[in-house]
Amino acid sequence: MNTSISALLERKGTAVHSIAPTLSVSDAVAEMNRHRIGAIVVLDGRRLVGIFTERDVLRRVVGANLDPRRALVADVMSTGVLTVSPEATIEQAMNIFTEKRLRHLPVINGGELVGVISIGDITRWMADSHAAEAEHLRNYISGAVSV
Repeated sequence: MNTSISALLERKGTAVHSIAPTLSVSDAVAEMNRHRIGAIVVLDGRRLVGIFTERDVLRRVVGANLDPRRALVADVMSTGVLTVSPEATIEQAMNIFTEKRLRHLPVINGGELVGVISIGDITRWMADSHAAEAEHLRNYISGAVSV
């Protein structure tokens, strides 16, 4: 679990979907649906100003009875976004997800947004890692791998 986030991004890819804070909630949700994602980063130019999530839609739009065609992302997005660096470990990211009850973390390197990781990305990484370890142990036990 000392694997760096950069290794996860190399495998997953660094594509980042983003929107402007001036977009309507309705348009933002359409963009999220188009990419089949549960969160999208909000950029003002190249600067990260927030993240807009499914949870924001439920609590701050539907829960507040706002019209999604008129409400702006800037008014309902999550601000003060926690981020991680590519050098952070998967274990550190897991701790952030657990302690802060988050599902998505933007990855920032030198002030630049270089990717987004999700709790699902971490789960997939761990499952694949455990499967590879189990396969290695099976091969070792069966004598297919020498010491």
